[in-house]
Amino acid sequence: MREKISKTAGPEERMKSYIELIAAGPRLSKDLSTEESEDALEMILNGGVSDIRAAVFLIAQRMKHETLEENIGAWKALAKTATSFPLPFEKVLQIADAFDGVSRVPYFGFYAIPLIAELGLPTYGFSAQSLPPKFGVTFEDLLIKHYGCPLPEEGDRSRISALEKFKWGYIPLSLAHPKLNRLAPLRKEIVKRTLLSTLEKLLQPVRVESGGNFLASSYFHKGYEESMLSVSELGEFDRVVFGNGQEGTTLYGIHKPAKIFRRKDKSDAEEIGITCEKIFSAEIAKNISEAHEAVKKIEATSANIAQMGEEALKQGSGPAVPLIASQTATLCTLFEQCNDYSSTYDKALDLMKKGRLHQSLMDYLSFLC
Repeated sequence: MREKISKTAGPEERMKSYIELIAAGPRLSKDLSTEESEDALEMILNGGVSDIRAAVFLIAQRMKHETLEENIGAWKALAKTATSFPLPFEKVLQIADAFDGVSRVPYFGFYAIPLIAELGLPTYGFSAQSLPPKFGVTFEDLLIKHYGCPLPEEGDRSRISALEKFKWGYIPLSLAHPKLNRLAPLRKEIVKRTLLSTLEKLLQPVRVESGGNFLASSYFHKGYEESMLSVSELGEFDRVVFGNGQEGTTLYGIHKPAKIFRRKDKSDAEEIGITCEKIFSAEIAKNISEAHEAVKKIEATSANIAQMGEEALKQGSGPAVPLIASQTATLCTLFEQCNDYSSTYDKALDLMKKGRLHQSLMDYLSFLC
């Protein structure tokens, strides 16, 4: 067994030793302990090592494939400097899609959020302005680049106030973890995903005190759900749902059968298979499939997503409607806010046709912008 690297050495020297371990090629690379991984990421977050060494470390760890112990160590480093605001709710759902956004097919999770809240489950989207490798559209891209809302500076609680007022909203990484957010330029230079892409979705920028902290997120590559489940137990989420949704989102079971992992409290996760045909009536499944085929032909730009999303909330029309209703019904049912997928889907359709959700969105934007 190799000797652990001494914490008495300076930051640059310790990072050099960690890189030598994990960047020795496919046969000779060694894994870090939980404590070493925590130390390495803590030094990166605190600016204790050069950007070059930080980038090499993150790339090498990804290429080696990070272990569960390394993910747990990195999570502990993130948790030390994360910010979490209390909310006066009984429960709240965090939707955390991949922070590199969508670039292939328009996705309307931004517009499902007020709808889920209208059905009784306060909800917020957690994201950052788009990151590598896709540099796609995120909740924050829509809010800042399309709608022109300002990115809150450190200490600005406007997003928290908006969430308290409307019982739904959008929280940026810059508010939840300023030190991690400051790594964005470095991550753009790295280009590829790092373990940060897995862990940042599991941060908890807001929390309630009554045991009602819910998280819905996604995994792309098989096996990462195991690390996400293990790390999520270290946080304060009472219920989590992870699934292989469309393009790293929480739109489950649309483009292919989804494998969902749901954990309640500290119990073992249960595996749930989801397809539109399985959970919805035949007519609803047909409508969802046709809508998905229609939007696949449309470029996934902020303008296109916003146009179709607003049309859905304002008039209850357009190809975004079945996809928004599907995501709403699936998440509400998985978190046991509602009892049945198809009946919840129908409720979502009725709410969109009434148009008041669009007015709520405009009021939210006015409050922030």
